[in-house]
Amino acid sequence: MSSTATNTSTTPSTNTDQFALILAGGSGTRFWPLSRNARPKQLLNLFGEATLLNQTISRLEGLIPKENILILTNTLQEQAVRDVASELPAENIFAEPAKRDTAPAVALGVGLIAARNPNATIIVLPSDQLIQDTAAFQSIMHDAMIVAAHNPALVTIGIKPTWACPAYGYIERGGEAHTEGAQTTHQPHEVSRFREKPDPELAETFLAQGNFAWNAGMFIWSAKTVIDELTEHTPELAGFIEEIGQASDIKEFVNTRFPTLTPISIDYALMEKASRVLNIEASFDWDDVGSWLSVAKYLETQGDNNKTNTDLAEIDSENNIVFNARPESKVALLGVDDLIVVQTDDALLIANRHQADAIKNLGGQLPDELL
Repeated sequence: MSSTATNTSTTPSTNTDQFALILAGGSGTRFWPLSRNARPKQLLNLFGEATLLNQTISRLEGLIPKENILILTNTLQEQAVRDVASELPAENIFAEPAKRDTAPAVALGVGLIAARNPNATIIVLPSDQLIQDTAAFQSIMHDAMIVAAHNPALVTIGIKPTWACPAYGYIERGGEAHTEGAQTTHQPHEVSRFREKPDPELAETFLAQGNFAWNAGMFIWSAKTVIDELTEHTPELAGFIEEIGQASDIKEFVNTRFPTLTPISIDYALMEKASRVLNIEASFDWDDVGSWLSVAKYLETQGDNNKTNTDLAEIDSENNIVFNARPESKVALLGVDDLIVVQTDDALLIANRHQADAIKNLGGQLPDELL
């Protein structure tokens, strides 16, 4: 589904100092029963043949050398990630030995990269977002890397809000930033502050003000700058990064040390405290694919606004979402509205579409073999 970046003038030449860190350890519990602990959202074929992780890797082609793309996952998902990302060097896929939230995960990735190249400029990306305009994505990342390489600042990518969503964190943008380095097409702005997920009324205020962006969890920085900022604000993680560089056996060291790190998000640990954060507004499409409602936007329509990946039999049924992972079976709807129906080989979900976010709560009612 991704477009191809054909305008080479918008992408930097291959550079051994440019790295990407893909975070691929999420659970995707809102997509049960298709999503399981060992195969979460980013490892599913929700949009055609390629998984979201495949698409994330492909989006970097021509921008970051494959040997400089690292993936962090967890032990439960490691083999599936290796199968999906088989074009990457085996040593570039690293499994976190314990859950410690995003700040320790990012520190681990920065440490692994800095041990290879202390002059690295690093793009940090989630693995579970849908972005179809690859050329626009690469143009933004090209400029962000220029800014990050030449300025002691952490760069974020912001998504222009299309509605007053209360489920996202927000970035409050200040004035245009004055930066060193080559001129860029996309103007960075100073970040005034990060704002937590607002209530609906406050989200409407953000939207009306016009200087807020959704926080997409994409970061670009030089290894030196991010380590300097961690040293100042989260010395535990800065020390961990330094220890990675000194370890004679990195995997053994990480397996021992990583589980002892304090669990904390990267926003709390670093972004909200950093000396200087810049924001570049995305010019590309973006969807965090947070639930079956998000997937429905990309499915075909049958009958009265029924969204589906399969051929339905339906009478007097509307506004349903049907995802059938068993093509040999048939789904029929009669007189039902506003349902989510997901069928796999070993489970069937029937849910009210207005409770799509609550699907994650079913885990406590299910046997372990279905999780």
